[in-house]
Amino acid sequence: MKFLFISPRFSGGIGGHAAMLADQLLQQGHEVTKMEIPHIPIKNLKNPSFAIFGAIKSLLNNENYDIVHAFNVPSAFAMHYSKGTKKVLSIHGVFSEQIKKLHSGPVSSIASITESKVLKWADKLTTDSKISKDEYKKKLNLDFEYLPSAIDTEKLKSIPNVEKILNQVLYLGRDSYEKGIDILRNAEKFIDGKVVYCTNLPWLDAMKLLKSSSILAVPSRMESLPTNIKEAFFLQVPVVATNVGGIPELVSHNKTGILVPPEDPTKLSTEINNLLKDKENSIKLIQNAHEFVINEMSWEKIIPKYIKFYEDLLNN
Repeated sequence: MKFLFISPRFSGGIGGHAAMLADQLLQQGHEVTKMEIPHIPIKNLKNPSFAIFGAIKSLLNNENYDIVHAFNVPSAFAMHYSKGTKKVLSIHGVFSEQIKKLHSGPVSSIASITESKVLKWADKLTTDSKISKDEYKKKLNLDFEYLPSAIDTEKLKSIPNVEKILNQVLYLGRDSYEKGIDILRNAEKFIDGKVVYCTNLPWLDAMKLLKSSSILAVPSRMESLPTNIKEAFFLQVPVVATNVGGIPELVSHNKTGILVPPEDPTKLSTEINNLLKDKENSIKLIQNAHEFVINEMSWEKIIPKYIKFYEDLLNN
């Protein structure tokens, strides 16, 4: 099959998922082109400029594809004007709700109107979390295909051995409001360990830091199916995370990790401290989480589902 992938970027979050999926399809012998689109690097102009430049680039591109697969709402404009037999749009989390939490009322209103329109441009809609699938059905009566985002276990196996740092608590993610980094900062003075913030390291360095840590703290206000949790599961680092979005689909409380309420630095610090002291529970969580991610979230398990999804789409 011949694919065109469109994403605001091919790293981190949904962009990182798009890049990994592209690599997996290439390994399976398919042809994948990743469309690179410029944008204006100013906060409220990034998405609109990406949408406009993407639409223009697609109009000028005469190449035909079997599948045009766009990732996130701003990519839908380039998808709409691209030449493809079938078009797929993937959303991780409910886009308009994310914008509502991050921007002003007028901006979120525009995002909501745009979302309801562009989602209808795709032949198929996908999301990586069951809660997003359910929320879109309730909100817009749209049917999404559930296709989880996986991790590259082979790549993670190559992370070198590192010395464990006693009571090191890691934050791994963007320095942004939706990720709740400020909540962890407020909790930090009550945590019986050293909190390290990893917001901009190269992937390999970030993974070595994660592997050396005692706990991964995920204080997010909103999430889909976080890659950092899956990476922690594989690298056998216990997780304390907020009970938001798709996180509970990964973190079963007191089975594969610890869940805490959002916006609650006191509860976050308490559960982190409890887990730092309770080595027996920590080992139990690590074992369960590692088994879960291998069986449910590896590309070995997930890529056949994507290929079947694409083949079924082309044959219908």
